[in-house]
Amino acid sequence: MNRLDALNAEAMKGGGDARIAKQHEAGKLTARERIDLLVDPGTFVEFDRLVTHRCTDFGMAEQRFLGDGVVTGYGMVDGRKVFVFAQDFTVFGGSLSGAYARKICKVMDLAMKVGAPLIGLNDSGGARIQEGVESLGGYADIFLRNTLASGVIPQISAIMGPCAGGAVYSPAITDFILMVEGTSYMFITGPEVIKAVTHEEVTKEDLGGASAHSTKSGVCHLTSPDDKACIAQVRALLSFLPANNQEDPPFKATTDSPTREVLELDTMIPTESNRPYDVKSVIAAVVDDGSLFEIAEAFAANIVIGFARVGGRVVGIVANQPQVLAGVLDIDASTKAARFVRFCDCFNIPIVTLVDVPGFLPGTQQEYGGIITHGAKLLFAFAEATVPKITVILRKAYGGAYDVMASKHLRSDINLAFPTAEIAVMGADGAVNIVLRGEIASAADPRKAREQYVADYKQKFANPYKAAELGFIDEVIYPRQLRARLHQSLEILRDKRDRNPPKKHSNIPL
Repeated sequence: MNRLDALNAEAMKGGGDARIAKQHEAGKLTARERIDLLVDPGTFVEFDRLVTHRCTDFGMAEQRFLGDGVVTGYGMVDGRKVFVFAQDFTVFGGSLSGAYARKICKVMDLAMKVGAPLIGLNDSGGARIQEGVESLGGYADIFLRNTLASGVIPQISAIMGPCAGGAVYSPAITDFILMVEGTSYMFITGPEVIKAVTHEEVTKEDLGGASAHSTKSGVCHLTSPDDKACIAQVRALLSFLPANNQEDPPFKATTDSPTREVLELDTMIPTESNRPYDVKSVIAAVVDDGSLFEIAEAFAANIVIGFARVGGRVVGIVANQPQVLAGVLDIDASTKAARFVRFCDCFNIPIVTLVDVPGFLPGTQQEYGGIITHGAKLLFAFAEATVPKITVILRKAYGGAYDVMASKHLRSDINLAFPTAEIAVMGADGAVNIVLRGEIASAADPRKAREQYVADYKQKFANPYKAAELGFIDEVIYPRQLRARLHQSLEILRDKRDRNPPKKHSNIPL
């Protein structure tokens, strides 16, 4: 018994007091401290605490630490099972060995068997060089399991230190990536290699820090100022997610009446189609307690995605943001929203789409960047999704963007529109300039004729009634009715059953 106590005490120390102190000096918590914050008190059960590496080269036989640089096991978050691994930077800089990889693979396999989320707390210098190809093989073993688990259990990666080289691909496959500002970074090749190959000079922070990946690359979905806040975000995110793809997301009772009228919505959206407003105000007005858990807020801000509840039920929100680039769809917005729609579809989360879109962003940069392919991702995601889909046209839906934004034609279940909604190929001014160019030019008073043609076009097309006449809109509602209609729609769609044709898998345009 004394030997067991001694071994456990040794394992708990990781790389030792000096390295733990250095970790704290860098503003970072240890692997075990992070797990203690993540799981409910007293619920963590550890696996493989006494595992050590088997490498004997480069003097490694004399350098062995119990646990070998990663802490693995399971626990509860708000009373729900999760599996977790936390990389320990105090042991060999958190570098991955063959034994280390097998520890992670063990919890990944068990998470799949049990049907529980997997949380990875990443803080590692990469592959353990002393082990060569064995460590590289360990990464590939993990990547395979990430891929097989995708769409089966939620996978969340918190980057809480370095994550470089091949190590970045495991988080990239997972569903959500969180980063800590100032202490975490991700990149394939570091600043030294970049300088040697391309002669560019860049810092780790500018290359792969939380700011770079949350605003420029879109790799990171959530950022936080420190480890504690990051762990709190993980717990908050988990509160919206089911344990696996066979379960529904957790219901949370609310005192916010699901049938209340939202009177402020009647005046919240400007009737002029080119006037900006904040769609987040619309979302806050209709969801439970005004609470939106936004994802990727700083990237492609012309579209808003996130989780909320209506009448206690979790929904995924996708909304054009007129306050940024007029809410236009571009490459980044399309891929951001498509990934989110596919996640919601994987995990039985109904999708509410709020539409106010002028079209796709024009320009050579977008065309050369592949807006055709990237825009197709979003329409593909909406079309393929079989979860309940509710679409609301808040103001305008022009051109192909009308089709793409979860239109009735893409199997949206319930499509609503406000009385001031405009559904047309394009805005009145542009349409008149094209269709009636000759008549305007030959008129006695071209300016007056143009104004009359624009007014006529608006009367005929700048409203939702033609679409309603054709059955593309199920109901035109007053804005104040939106929350109640969303709740009623979610109730009626609760037992929806739909499926796609039998196939190995789809070939989404990538």
